[in-house]
Amino acid sequence: MRAPKNRRVFVIGYSAITPLGNNFEKSYNNAVAAKAGFRKVTRCEVNSACNVVGEIPDWDPRTLDFVDEKEIYNWNADFVILTMAVCKEALENSGIEMDKEIGPRTACLIGSALNGSDAYRIAMDNLTTKGPLKVSPYLLPNLCANLPSGKASMLLGFTGPIFSPQGACASGNHAIGIGSRMIRDGDCDFVIAGGAESCIIPEIIHGFENMNATLKVKPGDRAYENPSMASRPFSGDRKGFVLSEGAGVVVLASEEAILSHGLNPRAEVKGIGWTSDAYHFTRPNADTIVAAMNQAIYDAELKPEDIQYVNTHGSPEIKKELLRNEKVWIELRSDDN
Repeated sequence: MRAPKNRRVFVIGYSAITPLGNNFEKSYNNAVAAKAGFRKVTRCEVNSACNVVGEIPDWDPRTLDFVDEKEIYNWNADFVILTMAVCKEALENSGIEMDKEIGPRTACLIGSALNGSDAYRIAMDNLTTKGPLKVSPYLLPNLCANLPSGKASMLLGFTGPIFSPQGACASGNHAIGIGSRMIRDGDCDFVIAGGAESCIIPEIIHGFENMNATLKVKPGDRAYENPSMASRPFSGDRKGFVLSEGAGVVVLASEEAILSHGLNPRAEVKGIGWTSDAYHFTRPNADTIVAAMNQAIYDAELKPEDIQYVNTHGSPEIKKELLRNEKVWIELRSDDN
């Protein structure tokens, strides 16, 4: 019988591998210690002022207990093994014991903007220097956005839906939103949702540089001597974002599944809002951002006055729109900095 609709959705587990650390504990501890994970690129050689990136420190798939040398060689798109690692840690963190009952009711949605661009670069190098027979037969699956979820399912034993929402920088958020809807509507009881990216290669670095999207670190910039100062999205001297790699997921579950399996809820997904800017491919549009916030409040069955605080840092246009929009209630704290 189909599960009832409008089920409550909770977060029961999580994991992350980031420029702050090669597992969740290191990433979290460095984040709360106010450390930054940016440094000059070591993964490749680039002649560029955009040479400060967020690389995962000490990332070595050979230290993982679920892959061997052959697996690492074949699956040379880093987002594949990154996804397997965070999904494994997140499931362990959630307390789920995968079995024949839970497996078919567990989905995996991993968003990625650039997919296996690092594997494609290796194939191009091999084609140029060694010939066509040295292009890996695993190239095409390494480029497929759904492949990381598929490899995670083979490793961990779940057989529910797997796919990859594509929404550029918002792909991971889309995965969480869609996964929550799937649980709410009864398609699944559990969803591993999030994003993974492994895009630190020269072509991507130069592409963002030529878009004037990433920070150019030049003499006089405070990140020139201290790369950890590179990312400053809400600062007056912001000059672009910092290209980074990593992966992060949450494990979502229905209220009924939590109760029946004795699991521990950590947070609840209350509301989701969806919009597109229809404005510019890099600049935000205040009107549609506010519309998405209002949709999320409505979806959560709340009122704007139930929202005690909305951080108005960021784009001046967004701040101005938030303050004048009567449907969003703002409480500005005097200690907000």
